[in-house]
Amino acid sequence: MKMTLKLIPVSILFLCSSLMASSSQVDVVYGEDNRKDVFESTNPSFIELSKSTAAMIKGSNLKLLTNNEIEITASTLQQRGICSKERFSQQISAANCSGFLVAEDKLVTAGHCIRSEADCMNFKWVFDYRVDFSEQSTVNVPKTSVFSCKKIISRSLDNVTKDDYAFIELDRKVLDRQPLKVRKGGKVEKGAPLVVIGHPTGLPTKIADGANVRSLQGKFFVANLDTYGGNSGSAVFNVETEEVEGILVRGETDYVLNSTLGCQVSNVCPADGCRGEDVTYIRNVSGL
Repeated sequence: MKMTLKLIPVSILFLCSSLMASSSQVDVVYGEDNRKDVFESTNPSFIELSKSTAAMIKGSNLKLLTNNEIEITASTLQQRGICSKERFSQQISAANCSGFLVAEDKLVTAGHCIRSEADCMNFKWVFDYRVDFSEQSTVNVPKTSVFSCKKIISRSLDNVTKDDYAFIELDRKVLDRQPLKVRKGGKVEKGAPLVVIGHPTGLPTKIADGANVRSLQGKFFVANLDTYGGNSGSAVFNVETEEVEGILVRGETDYVLNSTLGCQVSNVCPADGCRGEDVTYIRNVSGL
């Protein structure tokens, strides 16, 4: 999700529902597209960190099967207007936002993802939403990987300062993966190497490294992360410390219309171009 910088003539509802369409969006490729499926990553640390990231998915998109697995149902990117030549076009797009585990039963996401107790009740938090091969179009997860939001602990969505976070309690403890380490003091440095893990355009988990901090602002920092709608709430890590530096919340326009093909293609910016992606400092989260 991100502040809209230009209108896209083809409906952007595929980016994750009316919740996303009515708020900030985060999405664009800077330089080379560094997004990888978890199975493609050769970095064991990134793979381990990805286990503690979750997708915010409507309960209506989750179907309980007889073997106690949950089938995640959604249209593919191509079915939602993305050109077939685009990466991951055959994968499903089910997530509205991303989040990450910071305690056994507590999770952080973006403030514009969880706006009310109704949002807390209507969406599930799903771990292990990932694929095992690039063209995989269906995803099942164990029932034990699906959690509900019990309550909102703290939240900020400030149009003036641009602060944007939500801190929530889950309905039970997550016992099969570790909470992520977060920066407790100081501030990330300009130029620091970054990796983001989440659900761009609602896709199964993607790991995107090769980014750096561009500038430091009052309540957030700016980076050249390859992020899309659905990445809102993603954990942004310092590659060197493996600590969460912040929460992905805003950015450049993601898809643009290819009038020749009649479908949407990724917006590509130079590595040092466009506006950059905004990341709320993790230290802003009240009560964490």
